[in-house]
Amino acid sequence: MIDGEDVKRCSRCKEHKPRAAFAGNKGMRDGLQAYCRACSAAYYRQRQDARGGKPRPRVEAPKGHKYCQRCAKIKPHSEWDRNRTASDGLSTACKACRAIEGRDRHLKRQYGMTVAERDAMIASQMGLCVICLKAPAVHVDHCHKTGRVRGVLCFNCNSAIGRLGDDPDAARRAAAYLEGIAWKPTLVAPGVYQLPS
Repeated sequence: MIDGEDVKRCSRCKEHKPRAAFAGNKGMRDGLQAYCRACSAAYYRQRQDARGGKPRPRVEAPKGHKYCQRCAKIKPHSEWDRNRTASDGLSTACKACRAIEGRDRHLKRQYGMTVAERDAMIASQMGLCVICLKAPAVHVDHCHKTGRVRGVLCFNCNSAIGRLGDDPDAARRAAAYLEGIAWKPTLVAPGVYQLPS
């Protein structure tokens, strides 16, 4: 105790500092790390530099704001998801960055493709849906039986194929119907219909 305040001597800078200047360490006799927080941070940066690592920059944000490491922007707390396990109660990335990362993971998990591969596919289609040739291509279409990616479609065309059950015969009948070819199935037996030739 010095001047009525509980202090500890840092083994790196050799200064006596308040106990609050040291991070906790249950393995130590006094429950605190040997280095003060400032010396621990400097030592960490020194080790990272020696290894060729890239330590995260320390950016001070105003009260009610946080720095996002992914997009390198300071944003208000309202643009962050909650995380009860984090020391500040907020997630490690802002909502916008987490959404981008989520879409990237979904592409990889669902279709086995990267964002670059999807973008190359869209570019090969000149950015348009390959069915309607009008709307921008934004939805990856795949065969539900084999999982093979067929192309990138607009929302409406992708939904239409899904509602037709990925059945080429149903799509042909829909095209014939739209072209005005009248057809009516003939009931041959209960629940059995014959299509006109």
